[in-house]
Amino acid sequence: MFPRLRWLMGLNHRNLSPKMLVNVDQQQPDPVSPNQNLPVLDAVHEVAVYIHRFHNLDLFEQGWYKIKVTMRWEEGEDSHPGIPARVVQYEVPEVGSDNLCRIWMIDDTDNSFSTPPFQIKYARQDVFLSIMISFYLSFGECKGQPSAVILKFELMRSRAPMTEIGPELQGSLDSYAASVHEYKIPPKALLGLHSYCPVHFDAFHAVLVDTSVHIILLKASYHTSRQKINYASRSKDSEGSRVKDYARSDKVMLIKSLMAAYDFLLKDLRRISNGINQDIDLAEITFGSDDTWFNSTPPAHVKSNAGKPLLQVSSEKAAHINHLTKESSQPFSWDDPLLNSFQSLGNQLLHLWNIFLKFHRENKTKILEFLRDSWANDRRTEWSIWMVYSKVLVPHQYMSDGVDGISLHGSPLSTKKITNDSIQTAAMRAELQRRAIAQMRPIQTAAMRAELHRRGIAQMRINNQSLQDMYIFEDPLRVPIIILECLTNVYRSPSVGSNLVTLEDEARHIQENGLKTENKLLGNGPRKNENVLRVAVFVHGFQGNHLDLRLVRNQWLLIDPKIQCLMSDANENKTSEDFREMGFRLAQEVIAFLKKKMDKASRSGNLKDIKLSFVGHSIGNLIIRTALAESIMEPYLRFLHTYVSISGPHLGYMYCSNSLFNSGLWLLKKLKGPQCIYQLTFTDDPDLENTFIYNLSKEKTLEHFRNVILLSSPQDGYVPYHSARIEPCPAASLDFSKRGKVFLDMLNNCLDQIGTGSDDRVIMRCDVNFDTSSYGRNLNTLVGRRAHIEFLESDIFVKFIMWSFPELFR
Repeated sequence: MFPRLRWLMGLNHRNLSPKMLVNVDQQQPDPVSPNQNLPVLDAVHEVAVYIHRFHNLDLFEQGWYKIKVTMRWEEGEDSHPGIPARVVQYEVPEVGSDNLCRIWMIDDTDNSFSTPPFQIKYARQDVFLSIMISFYLSFGECKGQPSAVILKFELMRSRAPMTEIGPELQGSLDSYAASVHEYKIPPKALLGLHSYCPVHFDAFHAVLVDTSVHIILLKASYHTSRQKINYASRSKDSEGSRVKDYARSDKVMLIKSLMAAYDFLLKDLRRISNGINQDIDLAEITFGSDDTWFNSTPPAHVKSNAGKPLLQVSSEKAAHINHLTKESSQPFSWDDPLLNSFQSLGNQLLHLWNIFLKFHRENKTKILEFLRDSWANDRRTEWSIWMVYSKVLVPHQYMSDGVDGISLHGSPLSTKKITNDSIQTAAMRAELQRRAIAQMRPIQTAAMRAELHRRGIAQMRINNQSLQDMYIFEDPLRVPIIILECLTNVYRSPSVGSNLVTLEDEARHIQENGLKTENKLLGNGPRKNENVLRVAVFVHGFQGNHLDLRLVRNQWLLIDPKIQCLMSDANENKTSEDFREMGFRLAQEVIAFLKKKMDKASRSGNLKDIKLSFVGHSIGNLIIRTALAESIMEPYLRFLHTYVSISGPHLGYMYCSNSLFNSGLWLLKKLKGPQCIYQLTFTDDPDLENTFIYNLSKEKTLEHFRNVILLSSPQDGYVPYHSARIEPCPAASLDFSKRGKVFLDMLNNCLDQIGTGSDDRVIMRCDVNFDTSSYGRNLNTLVGRRAHIEFLESDIFVKFIMWSFPELFR
């Protein structure tokens, strides 16, 4: 209570300019106008932050933690902060809980609030904090130029030993900030906002703090100011100008802002009550009787008592307010009708805000779930800024031209048999080269397309009413660009010369065929069945670790907390061996994990189905396909659900254009001779048709997955671009040898598997274009390793893809 009182006193003093204070204290009284004591009106933004739950996803260290919350204007670290006003423990923690201290703290030095310390012992642990902290921000601080507010969450780790609890812990609460996550509250949102606000911190402190933010602009108490007007030193023109500016700044801005805040609150009340199917009871509200200023028609779905209308500002009133404030040349006096309007509007707004707080206490669980679903839907729209969508028609087969050559990207050549005319053969080769140059290398096209989109983002002005995650919005140009291609139901055709579907064609297709497929992609399908055992297997790459894909796993857990994750370690420290051996070990590991989870689910009698998904990085994708080809995996192939390939060399290293990387592979084979490198480079057998990857392409592995997502990057020099995307290669189009024919056969074998299945099967290629401006020039960047590893060290691209298509991961 005391911090709030001090803040209110400080707020009043800040409304008095330093020059005015000097006139009062040091100078003789000047002649003043008849209206000496003028009412000065104040308003405050109340920001209520509900901290519901702390969920540990992947904290590496046990210990005592707490959440510290601060708030400040965006103008700078030294700007006026938000003042903690009140704290509410809206749910009592469990009695006897030894992992939660009962001490929360407000620090007056930095105006921060800290939750009670809680103890983290294991992964997937939940701590229900159930605390609401309310901050006050002065409306006067942002007069004239709207400013945003920074909401800062800090993960504080205590130095206290794990054994200290209760009174012993109180003496050792010294802590340090382990990680920080900030959100920006735009100026529009300061007039009213009800939003879910997930706090994740960073990749090394992977947690989820379920919070929600509720903002309202409220009337604060007014006070009088002795307005000095020195007639000896001021002309009538300057006096009139000053009075008019005073009236406009204090009347126009404040009244209009309160009206807007009321409209926002009323709209959100209706939206939330409809969303949770619960009426809001307004029986306790006492409405004003001034029908001149307020509309008498209550809004739909909101109840009132005794026929008294809910306060609603009419358009006539708004116009009248504008007329009075623009034309008024008198100071703001006690009998000014706008003062009465301010009083009435402020009182009704405060009553409505209190009704919402009570409504929130009674329906907090439903409201949190509704706000979380709304947040997820809104993010798909917001994050589409960095995603480029297109629809691609891909043929079943890329056809040969009949002369032991292949057509460029499926473009048909003449089918006439060329007999013995070398001139015609040379002309055909020249034509192929001309087409290759004209179409440009796909890797260059993808990079240029992403760069053009990034330039477009640089010219955008992002100004919305939603909370802005500073991990993303602090520098939008550093966020990866994702070019997403949805492969339609594949058909047999000798050519895909016009494979990109225009937006007009896509709109026409939606109108004619409905939204069945699109709704599936947008995640509007039925909710997940809790009687289904969902398992995701994560397989690392060459010389990798079983935790390499933990960021992908964490995002998947956020979408589907019930999923069972297997971080495969069967091939850890063994990735130099034969792919057949690695695949067999993975198959055994997956079957053992499945049997364990199936037995546990069967004991409860609720197991109805199994959804088995795989995520692979680099050569981990070849290990996955090899495991699925094992006979022991055959009974489980019908359960395959989603397959995410992250930079996987599905077509091997044939036609790899990275000369530095090729030199490294050659040296690696000479020094160590790992068997998997020979298999990747098609040197494990003199006959290309007997090589491992060529024969693996004949195994029906990809066709069993309901959803296939192929992630690639044009900046990744470790894996050939066409190999990660399973698409034609310009160099192969110019190769008329047996090598070109083998590549074509492998490509068609893989496309045959992707092309089979039902119409609602989802096949996507996702091009991830990282911002390379911070990479610098070093060996990792030159050989393309930096982008290859970026897939493991960044989770923004995973977040965009998974939350844009959540049904693929449920």
